[in-house]
Amino acid sequence: MHSIELLPDAATDRAVRGVWRSLADEGLPSQSTHHHPTNRPHLTLATAETIPPEVRTALAEALGALPLPLHLTGLLRFSGRIDVLAWAVRPDAALLELHETVWRILRETPGSGDRSNPLLSPVRWVPHITLGRGRGAVWPGPDGRWLPEEATGPGILPGRWAEARSYDSTSRTTAGIGPGTP
Repeated sequence: MHSIELLPDAATDRAVRGVWRSLADEGLPSQSTHHHPTNRPHLTLATAETIPPEVRTALAEALGALPLPLHLTGLLRFSGRIDVLAWAVRPDAALLELHETVWRILRETPGSGDRSNPLLSPVRWVPHITLGRGRGAVWPGPDGRWLPEEATGPGILPGRWAEARSYDSTSRTTAGIGPGTP
């Protein structure tokens, strides 16, 4: 499976990693314990079984919209087979348009496969950056204690979506896609 992901600017990346460390320091589930070299803060836009060259070209064109504003807005909790703590991303018009475009490119181009994640469809997508995850995971106490002091309000942090990549879950590799990538 391949995913298309947006990556935040360096300052936002550092802030998210700081929350990862805070969670880990308390012995709570945190993405900081995921040590694979590809692990970094990101926002997943869509997934596909494959990304043929013509699809990659169309995605690179769509991702030419980067950089885009990024606004982290507070914590979310998702429960299910795996519980997740995440930093919510405010879905402004530019981000929603980019998401819809990427989703459409992957759905409408022959050869990209049909095993998309329904939670990433434009009608169900909840944009977020994962902070921690685990079976039966619990993050007790007030949310604000993990968020950085530089946040401009309760969990609010502005930044930019700086670049994009694809992630191949089979080979566990990434490749840049869009502006500034060969």
